[in-house]
Amino acid sequence: MLSGFKQFILRGNVVDMAVGVVIGAAFATVVSAFTKDLLTPLIAAVVGKPDFSYLGFTIRNTHFPVGDFINAAISFLLVAAAVYYFVVTPVNILVARMHRSEAPADPTTKKCPECMSEIPIDARRCAHCTQPVGARAA
Repeated sequence: MLSGFKQFILRGNVVDMAVGVVIGAAFATVVSAFTKDLLTPLIAAVVGKPDFSYLGFTIRNTHFPVGDFINAAISFLLVAAAVYYFVVTPVNILVARMHRSEAPADPTTKKCPECMSEIPIDARRCAHCTQPVGARAA
């Protein structure tokens, strides 16, 4: 029972996911600080209010703090943009470079139009059905 658990934990996907979660949490902290310390004051310089958490409305003595949602949405958009531009885009470029291959070689065979068997590209007659087949133009 313990060996199965050890095998599960040491599997590559589990370790990769654990590292991703830890890095993601640290990254979220950095983006949160960026939003709170840099972006919010910048918005305050333009709009005049440094924080949206004060925004809200009340219906029948129930307060709806919409500003907290706006702050969270801004943080989410920043995290999503940062992940896309600093992680997804570079990884896609690296994968494309790795999978770049040479152009495929010229074909050496073709299909006989009569019997659909593979014949050499320069053949003038099919070896299987003996039908005349046009040779490739030089």
